[in-house]
Amino acid sequence: MNNFTFHVPTEIIFGRGTEAKVAEAVKHHGGRRVFIVYGGGSVKKSGLLERVEKTLEEAGLPYAEFGGVKPNPLMSKAREGVHEAAKFGADLILAVGGGSVIDTAKAIAHGAANLDTDIAEFWAKKKPVTRSLPIGVVLTISAAGSETSDSAVLTNDETGKKGGINIEFNRPAFAIMDPELTYTLPRKQLAAGIADIMMHTIDRYFTHETGNNLTDRVAEALLKNVIKFGKIAMSNHKDYEAMSEIMWSGSVSHCGFTSLGRTMDFGVHKLAHELSARYDATHGETLTTMWGSWARYMYQDAPERFAEYATNVWGVTVGTPEERSRAGIRLTEEYWQSLGLPLSFTELGIGVKDDDEIEYLADKLTDGGKTTVGAFHKIDKPTAIAIYSMANH
Repeated sequence: MNNFTFHVPTEIIFGRGTEAKVAEAVKHHGGRRVFIVYGGGSVKKSGLLERVEKTLEEAGLPYAEFGGVKPNPLMSKAREGVHEAAKFGADLILAVGGGSVIDTAKAIAHGAANLDTDIAEFWAKKKPVTRSLPIGVVLTISAAGSETSDSAVLTNDETGKKGGINIEFNRPAFAIMDPELTYTLPRKQLAAGIADIMMHTIDRYFTHETGNNLTDRVAEALLKNVIKFGKIAMSNHKDYEAMSEIMWSGSVSHCGFTSLGRTMDFGVHKLAHELSARYDATHGETLTTMWGSWARYMYQDAPERFAEYATNVWGVTVGTPEERSRAGIRLTEEYWQSLGLPLSFTELGIGVKDDDEIEYLADKLTDGGKTTVGAFHKIDKPTAIAIYSMANH
């Protein structure tokens, strides 16, 4: 096991009825004026937002609402939130929603604590975040793992670039996680969330730093858990055991625990970000669109590692390392197909692209060929073109 530092300060409040503890959690973490961030109308239609606000009112906690956050959240929306939070005098940002809402809340927290700095400067890594407001979460979607992660991803709608920052200030102070709040998720959203959880683990698993250790075994167990309960949840969205296992797996998958002592890759996430930024495609679906092409391009770099994945996650025990590698890739894609997830540009709904568009995506990914992404196998512009082309059918 290689050296690592691991610290996740987020207080997890998990289980049925835990939304009732939101005011208690806010006060415990120093909040006195709460700025509530949410997305579309679902939290209003379900009555969740009203219940949260009633709990705050009964505790004597003033609050202000900021709604309208969309999937693939925008920098411009977060800037609006910074202005409104500052005007209200917020001292805690409360996200009621999933990853897009939470990431927007993180940006608002950083901006409201640094009113002299445009948050785009933080995302462009031109200035460091040295202070922020505490962030709370009432989770409604099991997917991004943003409720425990040090990551926040936004699309800069001025440049068209989607990207994230990984800093400890992104860790929420607390996360209220009631699996019953995910019962009403549309089938497509649930499936995309399952894929996102798997990919947060897979993007950490594929590394050249191998060995028989706990980090690998945890990652493999998490993947098997999501595969098992994902099938159950897709057939019954109100199966509490399945929905609770998926919710907790989402948090564990992105808190850093499954990459301890390892170098993370996240090349597939970077490839997928360009699709969601360019075509406003669902994040989880862009991941399944790109992973098979990435894996087929990469597996010969380390067939033993891909074979280990195939054996320990999918039970493939027969064949050469190369044969088991290909079987593991195929079984992963077949599982995603069974959930209704796409494996190509056409299935994603964006159609087959011409060579100029493929080059555009590769240019955006690599800053015109000046940078690379990923760690397992660094993806330069020619490699990006090759991988995008493999998915372009």
